[in-house]
Amino acid sequence: MFRNLIAPVQAWLLSQGQCVGCGMPLAQGFSHTKSDGMEIVTCKCGRGYVKLSEHKYRRAKQSEL
Repeated sequence: MFRNLIAPVQAWLLSQGQCVGCGMPLAQGFSHTKSDGMEIVTCKCGRGYVKLSEHKYRRAKQSEL
């Protein structure tokens, strides 16, 4: 039940380009490109995201970090 309440809020934050943990804009996060061309953005709170396009992000899997 708790996940049903939190998931829409997290999806909205990601659609706005903000971290789901602290709300910081992901454009201000630390960004680096992996050897396969994938751009990884790390927020100040430590959560990792994959940059899909200019303002679209998704949470990174542990194997991608």
